[in-house]
Amino acid sequence: MQSSLKERERVLRGSPSTSPAQPPGFTSVLERNINALRHKRQEEERKASLQDRIAQTITRFTGSMAFVYVHLALVAGWVAANLGIIPGAPVFDPTFVILATFASVEAIFLSTFVLISQNRAAAEADRRSELDLQTNLLSEHEITRLLTLTRAIAEHLGIQEANDPSLEELERHVAPEKVLDRLTQDGENSSS
Repeated sequence: MQSSLKERERVLRGSPSTSPAQPPGFTSVLERNINALRHKRQEEERKASLQDRIAQTITRFTGSMAFVYVHLALVAGWVAANLGIIPGAPVFDPTFVILATFASVEAIFLSTFVLISQNRAAAEADRRSELDLQTNLLSEHEITRLLTLTRAIAEHLGIQEANDPSLEELERHVAPEKVLDRLTQDGENSSS
């Protein structure tokens, strides 16, 4: 009898008796999901176009302190040379027009690389958002079904709370397109 109870607990927890040792706090499902997401991210990075990888690399570097230090050294050297502070260095930009032009052109390119990276990140966020929505809809459906089953069990056992009117509303399936229509309508009404 004792081994039967342990077997039921093992099945309910979802941990097979032959499963490999898990880190504390991790279930096999959680570990599988983490590995699946990591694999998917690596696959997306491999599938990225050459232009996307270049933009991502440049954006990653320009968003680092190394980029700040390199620019600080270059600009300080440029200014020092053109102010005549460095002995023997030729003064090639006394009005700093070339430096300003170079900085402007660099800003144009860097902002373009950042926008490319942001567009890619936004596309990934949209895909994750879609996954979240699908997961939430599935969860809502499963919870509604579990509520229906639990209520039927409670009624069968004669538990009075099973007749709570709020449970009937919770048991109704949510139509996501109606929720989106309502959110859109509310957004239009609030902006008018």
